[in-house]
Amino acid sequence: MKGGFNFSAIPSPSTLKIIPLGGLDEIGKNMTLFEYGGKILIVDMGLQFPDTKMPGIDYIIPNVSYLQGKEENILGVIFTHGHYDHIGAIPYLIQKIGNPPLFATPLTKGIILKRQEDFPSALKLNLHQIKREDEISLPPFIIKTFPQNHNIPDNIGLLIKTPVGNILHTGDFKFDLTPIADNPTNISKIANLCQEGILLLMSDSTNAEVPGFSLSEKNIQENLEKIFEKAKGRIIAATFASLLSRIQELINLAEKFRRKVIIEGYSMKSDVEIGVKLGYIKIKKDTLITPRELRHLPDRKILIICTGSQGEGDAVLMKLSHKEHPFISIKKGDSVILSSSVVPGNERSVQELKDLLSYQGARIFHSQMMDIHATGHAQREELKMMINIAKPKFFMPIHGSRYMREIHKEIALDLKIPEKNIIIAQNGSIIELRKDSIKIRKERVPAGYVMVDGLGVGDVGEVVLRDRQMMAQDGMFVIVVIVDASTGKVAQSPDIISRGFVYLRESKQLLREVRKRVIRLVEKITVSKYPANFTFVKNKIREDLGEFLFKKTSRRPMILPVVIEV
Repeated sequence: MKGGFNFSAIPSPSTLKIIPLGGLDEIGKNMTLFEYGGKILIVDMGLQFPDTKMPGIDYIIPNVSYLQGKEENILGVIFTHGHYDHIGAIPYLIQKIGNPPLFATPLTKGIILKRQEDFPSALKLNLHQIKREDEISLPPFIIKTFPQNHNIPDNIGLLIKTPVGNILHTGDFKFDLTPIADNPTNISKIANLCQEGILLLMSDSTNAEVPGFSLSEKNIQENLEKIFEKAKGRIIAATFASLLSRIQELINLAEKFRRKVIIEGYSMKSDVEIGVKLGYIKIKKDTLITPRELRHLPDRKILIICTGSQGEGDAVLMKLSHKEHPFISIKKGDSVILSSSVVPGNERSVQELKDLLSYQGARIFHSQMMDIHATGHAQREELKMMINIAKPKFFMPIHGSRYMREIHKEIALDLKIPEKNIIIAQNGSIIELRKDSIKIRKERVPAGYVMVDGLGVGDVGEVVLRDRQMMAQDGMFVIVVIVDASTGKVAQSPDIISRGFVYLRESKQLLREVRKRVIRLVEKITVSKYPANFTFVKNKIREDLGEFLFKKTSRRPMILPVVIEV
């Protein structure tokens, strides 16, 4: 994969195109294209989790329609780390982009392959293992990888050498000088890479608005130890499945305080299994036990590490709170640790989780009470350090909402990067980078939401989503009208079905008015113009009833007219 490629031998245009397909208007679905002379390099291929306004949607993935017809020009995909917002879209998109070579560090590769097992009919991946310090030659690009701290091991940043100039892509990062399950950030190595000159810095913006430096994982372990020292009963610790450094900290403390460990949750078990196999998780042979062995141990000897810190419905901790877990139940004296920050949008479910656990006698510890969670993303002072190390000519904030990236822009302006050299792009923007300029073209590539619903990919569009939102907010109202084929008159009183709108038994007067109104409307059309256009009839019912029901109830249910000819 190494090679001394000669850029001067390329008689190509002087412009590099950078096209973000995700990660700039949201947290998640990170995917960026680098295109030069028609050849395309891709960094990451992630998914985004839906918010509460997307009922029934499992994931959101990048729109790759721009790559249709360009499959043979895709040189490869390089992954910065193993979080799903960077790798999760692979099973859904890999065939659409021609199954190009994939490049990942060992842990990231292991997580990618484990996830592929859930898609048995998917293509076999062309997956290559790389080191954290490696060089990959994909002419006209040379990519040098370098270690970056995050909250998952094997995380890397990228120095992308192009004919136009060098691009430093930080990936998700923080500067942690005392990490757990990883080596400290080697700032001098990053500085040495940057001595070649950085034309463009693309830097993580997730925590741009948070002052100071991020907490070290060592501090988190020290604070968790205080809970272990005082806990007389079982400890149940919930965190993200992929947060292997935190899981290692909990295992370290369990072994120090002579507690046995249970790992619960499918995704967490999978990630820990991969981590142990590859040497990223260190655990003694007799530390792990099964849930069935719980009855033979006193509570003070037990640690349960599980999923569900965000109050997810199917995760272990929520099942415990609802008394639905097959082997474990919450009891008075348990200490429950929520070792994660609350993802925006999950506040209500996390509060419900806390309440349910409290009712059952558990004592709860979370990150607002004490420092038992550290972000994996650089805060303001670390972002300043990265800019000062890279000394870029041009700057482009990535990985964050518009607001986060605007704050990151302000940091760069304070460090004397000229405003004309800073790009605030959007998903689908076409950024043109030259040796002496950077700009965003007026035209954009398709970058709208592609939603995954069960086995369907992209078949749930804006119209279907809007219908689901309407049903979730105001319910559904079905009216069935039977029309006599010989006369065009309504043969019997229309049937009405209401779901999530009004309770039929308590709305008899409203329903009588609806029936009369529909009969008059239908017969006005069908008697005079029989045989009638029933599509027109249904549209008129929907329109008329919509106005009537809103006037009566101030709500707009989804109205489904059914007209049957007999």
